[in-house]
Parts: sequence; structure tokens; C-alpha cells
Amino acid sequence: MKKTRVMIVDDQAISRRMFEMCIEHSERYELAYSVKSAAVADIYLVNHDVELILMDILMNDGSNGLDAAEKIKKSMPEIRIVAVTSMVDTQFLTRARQIGVDSFWYKEADEVDILDVMDRTMAGESVYPDAPLAVRMGNIMSTDITGRELEVLREITSGASNAMVAQRLGITEGTVKVHVRNLLRKTGYASRTELAIKARMLGAAVIPEDMA
Repeated sequence: MKKTRVMIVDDQAISRRMFEMCIEHSERYELAYSVKSAAVADIYLVNHDVELILMDILMNDGSNGLDAAEKIKKSMPEIRIVAVTSMVDTQFLTRARQIGVDSFWYKEADEVDILDVMDRTMAGESVYPDAPLAVRMGNIMSTDITGRELEVLREITSGASNAMVAQRLGITEGTVKVHVRNLLRKTGYASRTELAIKARMLGAAVIPEDMA
């Protein structure tokens, strides 16, 4: 039986090895290549026969798996892509759908096995979680944050002042202050700094530059 050739794109050694072991022990898949950066993913595809990619999203070298996926889908739409991430910010799900990523899987948290997602993706199914993954942020879950609050949170996580947030989002500085106060009240965090650090550490709000 011909095996499906898979490329792994992930900068985390533990995750990369987990995916490699899944493929090695499968009768349906074989590893074509494993790389640490999304910036070079399309280059390897020129010289390697690949049918499926397991694509991490944010990597330590600054490369972005969704940017790479978008580029690959435009030039090689026949290649199936499963986006994999531990980040829970809802913008990842939204953008993955927009650019045509076939499936989406949360690392270490998804109830569906990665091999099952791979099988269903290769069968032509688009496998996405029913709802964004939630993490606890102080007194609430990340999914309890409203859409506008999340936009403000992403901006302050980047270190932007209230004036900068207001300008970027097209709202008043007073409105920004109200959203920040509401976020502090909901989460119970003691300061704006703690709020920003926790949001980024938990992957609940990824700064806009990471998604550029």
C-alpha cells in the first residue's frame, strides 16, 4: 500500500518528535521531511514529494505557519495542510479557515487523535474544533472575553499605550480604559502588566505583529 508522505513543520523538539513517532508507527504515512521553521517549508516542497503537512503556527525564529500555509495553498493547492498549535487565540482559527487550511488541531488538548485528523483530512474532510480552546485567566475562561476586549488585550499585550490602542482600533482612549478596567475586574489580575503577561503566556491573546 502506498503511504502518504508527510512533512512536519514545528520548532518545538518535543512536538516534532511526537509527530515523527506517530508517523513512524503508522501503516498509512511516511515522513518526507521534518523542519524547524515555516520560513523554509515551501523551499523543501520543491524537491520533496509531499501530500500532507503538519504545520505549527508561531515559531521562535519569527516565522508564521499560517503565512507559509497561505503561500503553499496558492502555488500547490493539492497539498493538504493541518495547522497545529497550543495557542488559544481565536484569530488563528479564523485566519486558518480564510486561507484554506484543510484542518486545525490543538496540541495536547484536542480530544481527537492527530492520526484521525490526518486520515479524515486526506479523505477530503475539513476537521476543525467545534469551539475555540479555552484556558483559565484568573477568575474567568479566555472564552468569556468579548471580541472587542480581545482586540484591546492583543494590543496591550504588545506594549501599546492606551493612546496607541485607541488609534489602532479606531476608538477613544476613554473606551480603551473602560475595556482594560473590565478585563482586570473579570480576571482579578492586579495590574495591566500582569494581564498582558498572562494573556501572552497562556496564548490567549497573540500580539498583532505575530500574525502579520
